[in-house]
Amino acid sequence: MAADVDKNSFDKDSEGRQNGRRTPGSGSWFYRGLWTLLLVFAVPFIAFGIKYYQDARLLRRHEESVRALGAEGIFLFSSLDTDHDLYLSPEEFKPIAEKLTGITPTVDLEEEIVHDPNGETLILEAKMQPLQLDSMTKSKDGFLGVSHSSLSGLRSWKSPAVPSSSFSASQFRVFLPTKNKLEVGDTWWVIPSELNIFTGYLPNNRYHPPTPKGKEVLIHTLLSMFHPRPFIKTRFAPQGMVACIRASSDFYYDIVFRIHAEFQLNDVPDFPFWFTPGQFTGNIVLSKDASHVRHFHLYVPSDRSLNVDMEWLYGASESSNMEVDIGYLPQLELQSTGPSTPSQIVDEEGNVIDSRDGSGEPIQFVFEEIHWSSEISQQEAARRLEVTLYPFKKVPYLPFSEAFERAEAENKLVHSILLWGALDDQSC
Repeated sequence: MAADVDKNSFDKDSEGRQNGRRTPGSGSWFYRGLWTLLLVFAVPFIAFGIKYYQDARLLRRHEESVRALGAEGIFLFSSLDTDHDLYLSPEEFKPIAEKLTGITPTVDLEEEIVHDPNGETLILEAKMQPLQLDSMTKSKDGFLGVSHSSLSGLRSWKSPAVPSSSFSASQFRVFLPTKNKLEVGDTWWVIPSELNIFTGYLPNNRYHPPTPKGKEVLIHTLLSMFHPRPFIKTRFAPQGMVACIRASSDFYYDIVFRIHAEFQLNDVPDFPFWFTPGQFTGNIVLSKDASHVRHFHLYVPSDRSLNVDMEWLYGASESSNMEVDIGYLPQLELQSTGPSTPSQIVDEEGNVIDSRDGSGEPIQFVFEEIHWSSEISQQEAARRLEVTLYPFKKVPYLPFSEAFERAEAENKLVHSILLWGALDDQSC
């Protein structure tokens, strides 16, 4: 009997399949798969539609802005609109508010600096000799065709913005090497470059630098002693800051560094004027715990006949109406007036033995001489910084006469390069 029932069931199932009928379960799976397939194909179309709508709305908004402001007005607006949404947030409008009111609020630097009240203080002085205008190519024809407003920021920049300033010695810990770069001759990026073949270069139509972050904060503060608008991240490569341990002792490092940064000399309503020194370089001698700075020096090298690149815009276009020139800056440097010193000296019981008087005169100290246990020359440290910034420097570039001597000795050809400026810095 059971066998007959099973046989009848099998025959009915076979008959149902032969007649093209599906069970309810198989039908639900079919429709569920169909809906899933439709959703998979629909999502890209929906995303494309949303993107098309947003782009079309942004285009209409841009056309309305051009009609309302004109080409030069939209150029100024774009320089403030950092997120390119064609709306100015309060943060983006802040430079205009400062310009109109004359009130500059305290910059909100994105780094918490803990000042030790008993820590040491370092005093830096800024010195400057303005750019020699007659070193510029445009000066040869009396700056013919160059508007006065274009060079207004350059002509008026004749002295440092902050001639002297004091710093906590602990702030200079940003110069200390990373954990895996502790040997003499090691190099590392203090401020890494963010430019590559995919990012291209940064825009020209900007007046105010972005808020510095992390290790950029101290470098921004130092360069602000020269001019109030330093850009720590240059528009073009090389970008950033590298350092090298030149010498080491039991308690101290001598660290050589190189920075590529630039200044924006013009402000609204004038068009941007970019002032890009070939490089900033220098050295710092500090204790390995950054509690004491023995020496600090930062400067723009002036041993070449041309050491500054300049670019300025004439119109409201990002890619056109740009003038380029090059010139000579005799002096731009920061230097410590002496080693960092504490504000007071206490004994083992916490009693004040000596302190800085009301006039601010530092306590007089006699510092021990530092004996380096390991060191390389200043020239070798500078070469290693160059190779880090410019990998092509791994191949030696020789002066004209030496190149022919080397070529003859090695039986090789000479590849000659003629440059307007330098190949291994920004003054080109």
